[in-house]
Amino acid sequence: MSALHKYDVFQAIADPTRRKILELLAEKELPVTVISQHFPMSRTAVSKHLKILSESRLVSVEKVGREKRYMLQPESFTELKQWLSYFDLFWDNKLAMLKHMVEQDTP
Repeated sequence: MSALHKYDVFQAIADPTRRKILELLAEKELPVTVISQHFPMSRTAVSKHLKILSESRLVSVEKVGREKRYMLQPESFTELKQWLSYFDLFWDNKLAMLKHMVEQDTP
């Protein structure tokens, strides 16, 4: 793995703080100062989470004046989406079985 791609998507989203950061960035790009206000931890700790998200390519960073702005990179969620879609079959089958059972019990 290269230094720029040190973490994979699954490692990055394993942490609840990073998942919450992704939710915040889904709405709009934000600087670390604003992101930090949503967490009971230091800005340095939030910056470490942002670094992991950046290294996994889930977020990108752009320098705007004196601050860095973080933004979501939705195309990087493809790997996660593909993996999860495999399990759609499982849920589709379970729901179909449930529907069948309910319809059989209905007079």
